[in-house]
Amino acid sequence: MILAMVDKAFRVAVVGCGSMANAWVETARKAPGVEVVALIDLRPEAARAMADKHGLPHSVVYGSLAEAAATAKPNLVFDVTIPDAHERVVTEALRLGCDVLGEKPLSTSIESARRMVATAQETGRMYAVMQNQRYSSRAVAARDFIKSGRIGSLDEFHGEMYLGPHFGGFREEMPYPLIVDMLIHLFDKARFMSGTDPVSVYCHSFNPKHSWYKGDASCVAIFEMTGGVVFSFRASWCAEGLPADWGGEWRFIGAEGTMKWDTQGLRAQARKPDGKREFMYEMEDIAIPETEMPLQGHPAFITDGLAALREGRAPQTVCTDNIKSLAMVEAAVKSAKQGAKVKVEW
Repeated sequence: MILAMVDKAFRVAVVGCGSMANAWVETARKAPGVEVVALIDLRPEAARAMADKHGLPHSVVYGSLAEAAATAKPNLVFDVTIPDAHERVVTEALRLGCDVLGEKPLSTSIESARRMVATAQETGRMYAVMQNQRYSSRAVAARDFIKSGRIGSLDEFHGEMYLGPHFGGFREEMPYPLIVDMLIHLFDKARFMSGTDPVSVYCHSFNPKHSWYKGDASCVAIFEMTGGVVFSFRASWCAEGLPADWGGEWRFIGAEGTMKWDTQGLRAQARKPDGKREFMYEMEDIAIPETEMPLQGHPAFITDGLAALREGRAPQTVCTDNIKSLAMVEAAVKSAKQGAKVKVEW
């Protein structure tokens, strides 16, 4: 159950005041009917600096969510903390009667995520997770074109991403940096564009000899999706030269044609309605314009979350759905460890 807030103003508490929180505060400050009433961080100086940057008084700085709830009376929490803190912050906010919009991932494990989803359902509050790659004009155009049926029923689709980022820090120490830190975005976008959900996965994860990562920086994953659709993804974070887009490159193959997403944009070929079949069918080129979206990324997600609460509906990345994308990541890691195909469960 999601409680509509049609007649209420949003009183927002921002938990976590690192650099990422700027996008959240900026969007909230511009949105009608929204007031930032609390900035909360383990480092009070970070919360005060955030207040100064956005023209907010230091009176909105609090040491804990419980303190802010008692004094500022927020009804909406923005969770911009590190992943390890998500369960604690989100479940506390939900039990205090607040809805929550938060950064990805939903949590650091599927067990933790299940507890968070259960808390949202028990309290009747809404918790949605930021997945910025869904909120792009090209991803929406791709989804809508596939749904149009112009290339027929979708049977298989494939993606790849090759980059060589030198992050330094914790990512270069993680056992599965690419799968855990990056592929949540691409797996979630795959679900969004294809309209399918995961059933099982076989993932081979490895670390090339030239890699500067301690853990596996490359992988190949094959998912069985609902409806018998097959989805494969190849990726590397230690591939220098000829980089692919951070959003990946994609090929969707249907019964009547193919849609492709690469550096040239979105395009498709499908059978001509009256085309002849010789060795191959006659095909026609189809241009796919990107969907006009005044807001993308964080502003689009936050605005959608506010609208969902006002309308009493679930936003597209509500926790009960987003847990499926997290499950894809966890199952891929499990498969890589076992060297076997595993079910995707959430």
